[in-house]
Amino acid sequence: MTATPTTPPAEGCIDTQVLDHVLLIGINRPAKRNGWTPPMFRQLAEAYTRLDDDPALRVGVLHAFGDHFTAGLDLPAVAEYMKRGEKAVPQGLVEPHDFGLPGYRRRSKPMVVAVKGICFTVGIELMLGADIVVAADNCRFSQMEVQRGIMATGGATLRMAERAGLGNAMLHLLTADEFDSAEALRLNFVQRVVPAGQELDEALRIAQRIAAQAPLAVVATRLNVIKAIEQGPLAAVEEFIPVQQRLANSEDAAEGVRSFVERRPARFSGR
Repeated sequence: MTATPTTPPAEGCIDTQVLDHVLLIGINRPAKRNGWTPPMFRQLAEAYTRLDDDPALRVGVLHAFGDHFTAGLDLPAVAEYMKRGEKAVPQGLVEPHDFGLPGYRRRSKPMVVAVKGICFTVGIELMLGADIVVAADNCRFSQMEVQRGIMATGGATLRMAERAGLGNAMLHLLTADEFDSAEALRLNFVQRVVPAGQELDEALRIAQRIAAQAPLAVVATRLNVIKAIEQGPLAAVEEFIPVQQRLANSEDAAEGVRSFVERRPARFSGR
């Protein structure tokens, strides 16, 4: 598919588009290789918050306009925030990196990401903070903060080792080297690699498949996986019976039984 961008201001913007139950979230500053500015971070958090708050929306798809996902931070634009120890995202919104910062909400609904071309620093951290990543085969990845005298604080130091092991994480975090889509797939940073130009279609296909499932069950399943990773298996197991009981008493569970008996696709309402 081809998402239609607005004409962005000089500092860039985040465009959104609704396709049935899917919210497309587009990074829109192609003239600067989608370099991130404070207004873009705020608008991204607003889009993630909209996804969680709108009951008609079930899945998000993060993508980018132009040839590249992002060249990373626009350092002159964000340096003062770093020096003051401030975030560009107002408290109370869903924080897109999703690692539980105090004062911020955490996303509950699934996020699929389509990356292409250059995907540096914050781009890697946003995709690692999502759930499923589709990469074009022309991607160039680099976590290059150490080249700029700063540290990756959007989740790479947490999730690279979680996905790929300590040695692989250190290799890419400490050298700031550039690696390709095949290496990202090997490291479990991405889940699919497709020919360039097909990444958004594949991400949307996956999102639509997720959106066709029972929304309450999708959210509960996602959150249980996250709890197991962050708090350990025992914490996740403790939720099995109460969460299953809640789900089993939902309208969607009743519809799941009816559709099974009647041998037809289920029509879930999210209730």
